[in-house]
Amino acid sequence: MLLVATAACSSGDKGNDVRSTNTTRRSATTSTSAADSATSSSGGATSSTAKGASPKTTVKPTITGGAAGTRAAPGVTDRVALTQMASLSSPTAFATRTNDDAVYIAEKGGRVKRLAVGASSAAVVATILDISDKVSSGGEQGLLGIAFGPDGSTLYADYTNRDGDTRVVEYSMSNGTAVKGSERVLIAVDQPYANHNGGEVIFGPDNLLYIGLGDGGSGGDPQGNGQNLNTLLGKILRINPNPSGTQPYTIPADNPFAGQSGKRAEIWHYGLRNPWRFSFDRANGEQWIADVGEKTWEEVDHIGAGRSGVNFGWKNREAKHAYRGGAMPSGAVDPQFELSHDDGNCSITGGYVYRGAAIRGLGGTYVFADYCKGRLIGASGSSMRDLGVGLESPSSFGEDANGELWVLSISGPVYRLTSA
Repeated sequence: MLLVATAACSSGDKGNDVRSTNTTRRSATTSTSAADSATSSSGGATSSTAKGASPKTTVKPTITGGAAGTRAAPGVTDRVALTQMASLSSPTAFATRTNDDAVYIAEKGGRVKRLAVGASSAAVVATILDISDKVSSGGEQGLLGIAFGPDGSTLYADYTNRDGDTRVVEYSMSNGTAVKGSERVLIAVDQPYANHNGGEVIFGPDNLLYIGLGDGGSGGDPQGNGQNLNTLLGKILRINPNPSGTQPYTIPADNPFAGQSGKRAEIWHYGLRNPWRFSFDRANGEQWIADVGEKTWEEVDHIGAGRSGVNFGWKNREAKHAYRGGAMPSGAVDPQFELSHDDGNCSITGGYVYRGAAIRGLGGTYVFADYCKGRLIGASGSSMRDLGVGLESPSSFGEDANGELWVLSISGPVYRLTSA
């Protein structure tokens, strides 16, 4: 779904996320999985080919949700609408910067745009970074995530390089622009296949950098990376991006596997297939993770503030269900919510808990979507509800400085959630 082909699928499995866009859609150029990494094939992608092979193109999914701006169904407190603010080229990620009223959006092809925000629209005022010459952007690949450091002096980006491998890098900011020549590589991960690249980078409430990586791709996690604590694939990582001696970053001492032999000290959570967007609730620090499923279930995970070392179970389980008859791993945590592909879902796109002021009744609700179905969903407590609006191929969400939510379509439109 997203940019590349989110939910990867192989032969019969969703090996590529649907988030890949063949044209303007969220990288819908790979197999057909749903939203694994922001791009692949949402729902049954068909490609389990190794990195570098040409992914299959999926037919543009039919969106069953209503058009943007449709009023919510009766019973939804304070109806939600989508106001289109701008249109970009395959937008994939959203970021804000300290003491800056603008918003920043990454385009899959390798550019970061700065948008000045008005009451009802936003205008591109600058391209602050262009690394299109360094980025591979086919299928689920591309510029997949951006985040500014806590003081706004640095920009962090997660992209796949020309070889299709993940690079998490830091740029210095100067006069409002990221200095391309200042690129400093923090994390370099070889990707065995072209899908399930993850791509999220975000600073947590602790001002440390969290990074999402998929399981390495193909379908069914053939290398067993999700449960292997000696690889970074299939994990959420947590690092201090400041160098430590000759190392490009520092391992926080309270990381759950720090100092343990045979386990990567960067790991914060594991057992993930392709975390396509995770976020922290600005009110309480709790973490929400959307993990793209294989071919049957999408899942939303909810973890208490500061909790670490959580095993979400992939590939032994898909959401709450044993995968291919495998034994459920001991201690694996159940998702907060799961969504069946029988209902038209294919590749989940994670969002945020709403803490803004524009839509009163939405406060405390986790808002997310599915790449194929296109509807915005609100989750709270143990229930989910359709928020009454939809868009084509939602690739990512964003939270601005005021706590208002934005949602991006891989087709180009950039929307802000407003009260209908």
